[in-house]
Amino acid sequence: MPASLLVFTPIDIVVGGVVAVVLYAAIVGLLLSGSPVVAAGPEGLRAGRALLPWSAVGDVAAARKDDARRERGTGLDSRSYLVIRGWVDPVVRVEVADPADTTPYWLISTRRPDELTAVIEAYRDDA
Repeated sequence: MPASLLVFTPIDIVVGGVVAVVLYAAIVGLLLSGSPVVAAGPEGLRAGRALLPWSAVGDVAAARKDDARRERGTGLDSRSYLVIRGWVDPVVRVEVADPADTTPYWLISTRRPDELTAVIEAYRDDA
């Protein structure tokens, strides 16, 4: 935003301020709308744009620190579905129990892995 102020302040200080605020709001809006959503609902587990029905959800496990690093690195299966944000350390691994699906598991980064694991297990057990 300082760049917009530098460009527009010589024209008018008010215009520079308005442009800076509009640009800031647009960037925040784009970041929020582009963030992947992880949600559990009656239809299944949604991570990003994908939906895994509860009938296809297998074992669920949370990993932190070195285990999470291994899950994202040397232990990663290239066929897995990833919803990972590099700045979030813990991950939750959700096994795909559908034999017709070639994806062995989903790997989802989350700041609250225990809560996500508990919600997934509760929905899976109810289904």
